[in-house]
Amino acid sequence: MSDAPQISAPGAEPTPVVLDAIDRQIIARLHENARIPNIDLARAVGVSPSTCLARVRSLRERGVIVRYTAEIDPAALGYHLQALVSVRIRPGARHLMEQISDELRTQPEVAQLFFLGGSEDFLIHVRVRDSDHVRQFVLKNLSANPAVALTETNLVFEHHTALSAGLRAVI
Repeated sequence: MSDAPQISAPGAEPTPVVLDAIDRQIIARLHENARIPNIDLARAVGVSPSTCLARVRSLRERGVIVRYTAEIDPAALGYHLQALVSVRIRPGARHLMEQISDELRTQPEVAQLFFLGGSEDFLIHVRVRDSDHVRQFVLKNLSANPAVALTETNLVFEHHTALSAGLRAVI
């Protein structure tokens, strides 16, 4: 098997991977700290280091573990404010949604971009220096675009990362 995750055909429902209790414990520990040494991970889940290494490799090969990332503190880089910007595209400009999305994702302020079902089309999570910076981002990237019908900006006062609901149900 290759190290590449197994990806379903576009539009196809991914086949759920069967996990046992050890796999679930490994996933939970790696979610807490992706840099945990294998020997410590093995000890925490109650298996030998070689078994643990094989389990992690299997989780990667089956596409359960996609990548390991570092969580960066935006404030340490001067980005002290976060905001969620809802965007509605004009009905006659819906064919431009992918292009608009591609343009927005290149902006350094954009941390995440979500396509939505409902009254709004996008939700953009931005990290900015201050309120003027978020205002300039919205004016330059959204309000100036004739395809954009409406924006609504909500400031984030606190952000808590939690084990995702889907992952919580598995573990």
